[in-house]
Amino acid sequence: MTVKATAPAHPDDLAGVRDWFRTLSEHVRAVDFVPARALFAEDFIAFGTFSDFLVGRDNTEANQWRKVWPTIDGFTYRLENVQAIVSPDRLHATGMAVWDSTGTREDGTPFERPGRTTVSLARERVGDPWVATHTHMSLFRGTPDVSHGKKAPRS
Repeated sequence: MTVKATAPAHPDDLAGVRDWFRTLSEHVRAVDFVPARALFAEDFIAFGTFSDFLVGRDNTEANQWRKVWPTIDGFTYRLENVQAIVSPDRLHATGMAVWDSTGTREDGTPFERPGRTTVSLARERVGDPWVATHTHMSLFRGTPDVSHGKKAPRS
């Protein structure tokens, strides 16, 4: 077997990875934590701009999501540019995407807040929705690392 990172993913697999990113961005924009949890394995591992390893949905929600999602606006992945590397058995994928969002400075003025995500995804059967087993989310260099918006969570 010749391993290639740029081997084309099956169109259904790539569409599923894009759907995962689209769905997550909808939950982030809505500050809707409860339904977002279904996108992640219960024991998934995360890290990013603000945290070293966080293990589990509960821990990540409390120490990452709830500290960021209510403070930003317009969180949207650039879906047309999503990349995916899919295992030959089509049960594991690595998805990569860039996002755009708007942060709020302490004085209330907005700023552009772009970043990127790498996510490891798995599923039990081909055709099932992807579930995240690991995420790495980070801001682009030079982006202010704190946003001061205050939106009420939906859930």
